[in-house]
Amino acid sequence: MSVLPLVFTSGWASGINAYAVVLLLGLFGMTGVSDDVPRTLQRPEVLIVAGVLFLCEAVADKIPYVDSVWDTAHTVVRPLAGAWVGALLAGQSGSMTDVAAGLLGGSTALASHGVKAGTRMAVNTSPEPFSNFVLSTAEDLGVAGIVSFAMFHPEAAAVIAAVLLAAGLVVLWFLVSRIRRFLRRRAQRREERRLASRASGPPG
Repeated sequence: MSVLPLVFTSGWASGINAYAVVLLLGLFGMTGVSDDVPRTLQRPEVLIVAGVLFLCEAVADKIPYVDSVWDTAHTVVRPLAGAWVGALLAGQSGSMTDVAAGLLGGSTALASHGVKAGTRMAVNTSPEPFSNFVLSTAEDLGVAGIVSFAMFHPEAAAVIAAVLLAAGLVVLWFLVSRIRRFLRRRAQRREERRLASRASGPPG
């Protein structure tokens, strides 16, 4: 069976929470739930690092504005993680080239990361912890549920991931104007802080 559906699903999930994907896949492989998980993802040091970073993300992702800073820092990390996991899965199955799997996983992760980061910017236009907490928890549960589902029904999981990605892109398109207002206000606050620090400095 082609590894394509699992690569696509893991790529989508990596764009939302790459550390959760690595941790879940590694645990599934280590416990014998799936034989499709590469040995690299099952290594104890990989699982420990993924677990620690997952806990860091679980906290940062639920704090207004901090989540957007975290997302910005992971604009490169998540697509690279999706590409890495995809290439490893392809190498394990031998049914797809590493390069093709890496491109698919990375591009899918980039798209879902864009949806997540954009949605968070829109949510932060009215910053209050409740919406961030609910959205972050829903994302974590969604990633865990779909990655787990993909271990047993990869094709169905890939269809669900594709639908969620498409729906997220549509929602993001409608939120663009709100995100632009958020970015303008953030730039204005930075400028105000810069001018205030200049005004409070020692006289020249």
